Amino acid sequence: MAASAWKSDFLTDEEKSIYQWQMWTEGVGEEGQLRLKNSTVLISRCGGLGSVVAYELAAAGVGRLVIAHAGNVKHSDLNRQLLMTHDWIGKPRVESIQRRLKELNPRLDVVTCNANMDSNLADKWVPEADICVGAAPLFEERLALNDACVRARKILVDCAMYDTEATLSTFAAGGKPCLRCLVPTPPEYWKREFPVFGATSGTVACMGAMEVIKSIVGFGESLVNQTLRFDLRNMDFRKFSIQNVELCELCR
Repeated sequence: MAASAWKSDFLTDEEKSIYQWQMWTEGVGEEGQLRLKNSTVLISRCGGLGSVVAYELAAAGVGRLVIAHAGNVKHSDLNRQLLMTHDWIGKPRVESIQRRLKELNPRLDVVTCNANMDSNLADKWVPEADICVGAAPLFEERLALNDACVRARKILVDCAMYDTEATLSTFAAGGKPCLRCLVPTPPEYWKREFPVFGATSGTVACMGAMEVIKSIVGFGESLVNQTLRFDLRNMDFRKFSIQNVELCELCR
């Protein structure tokens, strides 16, 4: 599908019926819903975090999703990766992702990349997006997306979790600060596999989806220059300002 083929100047009667209740939200209305319809969101990884972000954005009426996620479905995906199904084990994740999203929203334009984020993939797709979501477990992928967002001056919503803990940050277009200001290089201690409940990744993913929706529509207050950190083990939620961190050379 051509980059602009899915865009429109109006909402159909069917779309008005589907999105009626969310358009009642103050600051949204038909104008805000049309902004969602005409928007492109890039999601790096569509696993426990990204699958819920993608599902919520598809349900909300975002017009186009660009999703990067490599590999085939495994048994260990099924406790949290809600776009993967048991009948798809051994098959490409991106095919399951596209199938499930189109079942929910057949109007959605889904572009899938059977690869995980790196600098080349980020530089190709970040300029095409209105906003980007980092939902990868590895810092190399998160930083590659961050760097491309700074260069292309795109908003980055970064979601991360471990065990029952999670963080959510929104970085303004062009950074200042950016994720690399907080994490200059991938930490040596970080491991690819770690404890995870789907309810934890799903919680921060829903919050991340709302950050995307608010940024596109233009209502409410976003987490720009802030980090929300929570632990569902004891329901502790805290918000921190990151405005005063020392800027890195990338976004200085």
